[in-house]
Amino acid sequence: MIEAAWADFQLNMWLYLSMPITSGVIGYVTNVIAIKMMFHPLEFFGIKPPYLGWQGIVPRKCAKMAGIACDTIVPRLISEREIFDRLDPRRVAEEIEKPILALVDQITDEVMREYEPALWETLPASLKELIIRRVQDDAPEVVAQIMDQIKENITTVFDLKDMVVTTLVRDKALINKIFLETGKDEFRFIGNSGFYFGFIFGIFQMIGWTLYKADWQLPLFGLIVGYATNWIALEMIFRPQTPLRVGPMVLHGLFFKRQKEVSRDYARLIADEIVTPSHIIEAVLKGPYADRVFNMIAKNIKRVIDDQSGLARPFVAWTVGTKRYIAMKDKAVTRLVDYLPETVRHVDKYAKEVMDIQNTLAQRLEVLPAPEFEGMLRPAFKEDEWILIAVGAALGFFVGVGQVIMFKLIAVTGDEPASNAALQLLRGLLG
Repeated sequence: MIEAAWADFQLNMWLYLSMPITSGVIGYVTNVIAIKMMFHPLEFFGIKPPYLGWQGIVPRKCAKMAGIACDTIVPRLISEREIFDRLDPRRVAEEIEKPILALVDQITDEVMREYEPALWETLPASLKELIIRRVQDDAPEVVAQIMDQIKENITTVFDLKDMVVTTLVRDKALINKIFLETGKDEFRFIGNSGFYFGFIFGIFQMIGWTLYKADWQLPLFGLIVGYATNWIALEMIFRPQTPLRVGPMVLHGLFFKRQKEVSRDYARLIADEIVTPSHIIEAVLKGPYADRVFNMIAKNIKRVIDDQSGLARPFVAWTVGTKRYIAMKDKAVTRLVDYLPETVRHVDKYAKEVMDIQNTLAQRLEVLPAPEFEGMLRPAFKEDEWILIAVGAALGFFVGVGQVIMFKLIAVTGDEPASNAALQLLRGLLG
């Protein structure tokens, strides 16, 4: 039997030698497809969700994954209070003084033209300027007071986790970017390792096919290659969490080997794309506690309008009616809150510098214990991980079926053409 198998191997050498190459390609392709399926498409593509079609695992479960990733950050690494405690309310007021003064002028004019256009047109220019200027005079101080109040009540007006989750759910491409850039080396390893492990399995496949040609053998090997290459790659990325010496080798999960580099990349993306001053201010003004913030701002603005309107206040109240005057003040506050997110962008440079979120996160992530550090990237694999492995196994199985059909078609053409055909196949695989 061995002699016959060896004779057959020599006769069809290129056919047999193509098996490890083919198996390696199967491993590589199935792994790459599995990675693509993790992140694409961003939205469901198919007939009827969730079964008749597909949506990338990360975009499909972005809210849950964002929550899991955020649990690593808040409050273990950074908190709402720590972020705001680094801001100086007076400096914030100075940074946005000019745009706030222009905003007061714009809002006053808009509100008066909306509620009492005739009255506003007939008012002397000096009286208009008096109303606007007196409100403007106190604007910087009011901004500082509001910032002070927000800092004092930060845990009741700002939810950092909600802001992170909301931002990522709104922009699914962003959560893909975070996972892909943070784990770029790990994903590259998954694809490349598929070929190497597949090649090794292919050698055993070649030996098995030489000794025993059963139709089920190649599909079985294809299934094993598709399954095992994904599973082994994932294990090598995350296990072992701490260095383990085995003879002359030191085994250590690839993700943990790169903890410092990953920490820097992760912190940069979080600071540049998510926990930005603009997003924070928007979350404070429009987040789950927006009503509390609105009331806080309204109280200060209305007081300034009443205190600084001076002689004009009784005149305006008498002319337009007290209820209408109150409605105008409410409208002015609403407009101010609507415009604030864009206005406070002038403070971005200062806020980003003093908050120093990137360096703070990077330094703390670098020393984070391995189990917690794993929680940053592992969710991308762990959620429905079995689907990715099953897809790899299925693709490998069907490629194995294709191999059986191809080999049988080649075999019936005779020994010489079989070798030539296999050689052409091998050359094609090698490019």
